[in-house]
Amino acid sequence: MIMDHELDVILSKMADKNRRRSSIFSLLRRKKVSRQSSDPSSFYTLDLGRKYSVDSAIQNEESDDMGFLRCNGELAGAASDTDSEGSRQGMQDSLTSADPVAKKRDVLSRIETLYVEDPDREIGVAGELVEEVAEENKSLLWFLLKQVRPGMDLSKVVLPTFILEPRSFLDKLSDNYYHADLLGQAQTYEDPYQRFKGVLRWYLSGLYRKPKGLKKPYNPVLGETFRCCWRHKEDTYTYYIAEQVSHHPPVSAFYVSNRKEGFVIEGSLLARSKFYGNSTSAILEGCARIHLLNWGESYITTAPYAHCKGIVIGTLSMELGGKVHIICQETGYQADVEFKLRSFLGGADQTNVITGRIKRGKDTVATVEGYWDGRIDIKDKKSGEETSLLDVSVLKEQRLPRYLVNVDKQQEWESQRLWLKVSEAILNEDQVVATEQKTIIEEAQRARARSLISPWSPRLFHRDSRSAPPEGIVDQGWKYNHSDTSPWQPDELIEYEDDFVIKSIKSGASLGTSGEARLRELSQRASDSDSHDELARRSKTSTRTLKQTLHSIDSTLREQSLAIDRLSKTVEMLNEGQRAAAFHPQNLARVPTASHSWDLFGGFVLAMVLQALLNWIFHQRQEKE
Repeated sequence: MIMDHELDVILSKMADKNRRRSSIFSLLRRKKVSRQSSDPSSFYTLDLGRKYSVDSAIQNEESDDMGFLRCNGELAGAASDTDSEGSRQGMQDSLTSADPVAKKRDVLSRIETLYVEDPDREIGVAGELVEEVAEENKSLLWFLLKQVRPGMDLSKVVLPTFILEPRSFLDKLSDNYYHADLLGQAQTYEDPYQRFKGVLRWYLSGLYRKPKGLKKPYNPVLGETFRCCWRHKEDTYTYYIAEQVSHHPPVSAFYVSNRKEGFVIEGSLLARSKFYGNSTSAILEGCARIHLLNWGESYITTAPYAHCKGIVIGTLSMELGGKVHIICQETGYQADVEFKLRSFLGGADQTNVITGRIKRGKDTVATVEGYWDGRIDIKDKKSGEETSLLDVSVLKEQRLPRYLVNVDKQQEWESQRLWLKVSEAILNEDQVVATEQKTIIEEAQRARARSLISPWSPRLFHRDSRSAPPEGIVDQGWKYNHSDTSPWQPDELIEYEDDFVIKSIKSGASLGTSGEARLRELSQRASDSDSHDELARRSKTSTRTLKQTLHSIDSTLREQSLAIDRLSKTVEMLNEGQRAAAFHPQNLARVPTASHSWDLFGGFVLAMVLQALLNWIFHQRQEKE
């Protein structure tokens, strides 16, 4: 029988392996899995010195995202041994103090050092959004129109730079959170109906910001990431993390957290566009889940589409259209809000109109109407009382300040740094340079995709289909690897972001990476005494810490199991290739050896053994409680 302290030593060793990379990928790396690479650096001017293997996982337009990707001698999705080692070590050193106040002060100091306030405060004006196309750009627009046909998806069409907004779509999605404090207010209400109205108010508050002119953000490349935060008056921060997890189809996943204020948001959206002749629509398929942590409630929301018309005839203009849903299954409340497009002969009073109703079950509780970029009123069905739900003219003065990571401290695949030269050229109105720099990035991802052969695995998100959405709602099913939807605890001091991982510091222990500090503390306690009496006297806090640690390791191994599943499929396809090569000897040079397949199989078996060990340890601890 393995003693408790021996199990804890095993856990500690496992944590060490997880810190270096992951036990599965380390095994595959030690066994020298065959690799093929082709460096496109001959025409890619950005610094390609890799710190993350996502750099090698940029898909092209011809290949499927679940195809085979590997490049530059590293497995896609596996972090390098030197991933932000300096920043991590600096954070750990700053949190070694036992003084809780000092710990919190150190984190706030780091935030102020890493982040800078976003100087862009452009929010647009109320009313119709229109733009006159310059004469020199009309020929480019006509050239674009010759490439498309009605009903065609525009995601594969190369757009001219004069219609691009100088920021990534991952950045654009963050516009919904400038009023994240409204969610903090919503979770303070005791009445579930008031909470639902608070969530609806927050949802509608994220729509009014408009770019200057009719512009479209950059299509993110596969593996591109973006992060930012908003500072609240109470010195808390709402953090936003996003990653492009798929290129064809283009899917963006995001995670927003402010657990101290009582909410977490997670979601993923598939962006596609349709061309109709004189108009086009940008459609977002997917949903977001807003978790009010103190109430155990989740609110599922969908997004409207952006409709641009007047491409060939008339004035170029943009509106929001379609019907969106806000659903809380725990309380039974649901809102259906329709964004109405202005009719051909409609006036200004028909621009940006919304109407909707709040229901509980089949009963209508209230109606909503107004303008999504102006004032929106809500009318109680029973009493007939009408009140203001939100007024953009007042709300825009209460926007939270947004903070971005200093460009000099960004990693090479973060949006601002990746698109920096394109954005600078657009802001300087130099369309020639903008087009050249944009082409460099697009050609680079096509070339890299041609040299990659192992399955793509996003760095920050994974597929999770366990939470089925209500009928009629599409869920892309991507979940943040470090998701935490537990209520804020009294011993937690502050929440912060470190290398795209959102976590918190507790007053009782210093911070470690991937649960390392908690495992080390557990191992030390177990080695002092392995008696059952000592284990029985341990506090509930220590037990909860152990469970959280095991859950963290379990989540990591689950992610690696998904990767192994993909690798297993690769093995099957390689075996088929070997059989085919028996009849075509000239192809033998491209078929991996049989030992390669057994190496992958060995890694899969090891993952299963580790998973079984964790489950056994967890049940043993529960029995001793």
